[in-house]
Amino acid sequence: MAPKDFNDRMLSLGLARVAEQAAIASAKLIGRGDEKAADQAAVNAMRDQLNQLDIQGTVVIGEGERDEAPMLFIGEEVGTGKGPAVDIALDPLEGTTLTAKDMPNALTVIAMGPRDSMLHAPDVYMDKLAIGPGFKPGVVTLSMSPSERVSALAAAKGCSTTDITVCVLERPRHEEMIAELRATGCAIRLITDGDVAGVMHCAEPELTGIDMYMGSGGAPEGVLAAAALKCMGGQIYGKLMFRNDDEKGRATKAGITNFDRVYTRDDMVTDHVIFAATGVTSGSLLPGLKRTPGWTTAETLLMRSKTGSVRRMIYRHPEE
Repeated sequence: MAPKDFNDRMLSLGLARVAEQAAIASAKLIGRGDEKAADQAAVNAMRDQLNQLDIQGTVVIGEGERDEAPMLFIGEEVGTGKGPAVDIALDPLEGTTLTAKDMPNALTVIAMGPRDSMLHAPDVYMDKLAIGPGFKPGVVTLSMSPSERVSALAAAKGCSTTDITVCVLERPRHEEMIAELRATGCAIRLITDGDVAGVMHCAEPELTGIDMYMGSGGAPEGVLAAAALKCMGGQIYGKLMFRNDDEKGRATKAGITNFDRVYTRDDMVTDHVIFAATGVTSGSLLPGLKRTPGWTTAETLLMRSKTGSVRRMIYRHPEE
């Protein structure tokens, strides 16, 4: 059970503000071709806002290891130091390339839960599989082949495999999987970046048209996606992938002992969580930032797993 002082209801509005300010900070860099500057603007704003919250926060999923990231690094303490001890998983700008190129589905993303409630995922790849709510556990599994997953989900939905749409990160490593999926007749929505948004799309198929997400991507993003699905409903399975001993060393340092474990949503996020995402560029989940003379308007998705509540909040911010 969550400690009594983790008042998710009171903290949720503060978390929405953190996501909003990170998005608004990157507004002037949309389509400007500078990924680093866009990311840095979002990081600075997110950190400033977090440090105003009455929490004893520890970043468990952040911008990288302490020696790789100047701020919001893994293990960094944030907040005023008063209030509850919390874990924070964040991506100040999920889709830096999408922002720089003004392509869809860039978001600012942050999740918060009680201390020790989130998997400390090392910065390695994770094989991921996700579907939306309303299915019995294990209807699809990582041990199935891609085509078996499509058939199993179609059977559970009572539809044809040609009615299933799968979201996949467009990478050379996924070419064989894509070819196998194509053979089932399913549709594939390829995305260039942003696999937290990709997984979240499964939770609202009627809005996004996506039924399933599969393929490998960053393990930290897998934990963020699990936090989103904890609020929205749905299943995610993840298995860490290692290319060399250095990556296994990273996992050991992060406290991983079983390298072959398949993590479920509730393994990655073990307690109630709050989650906020603000649209930077327009996508199927959230509209992007709109700039008009004197104003920037942002829309934020704010969710609490405890109540299953999903809020969409529009924030109109006067330009300084």
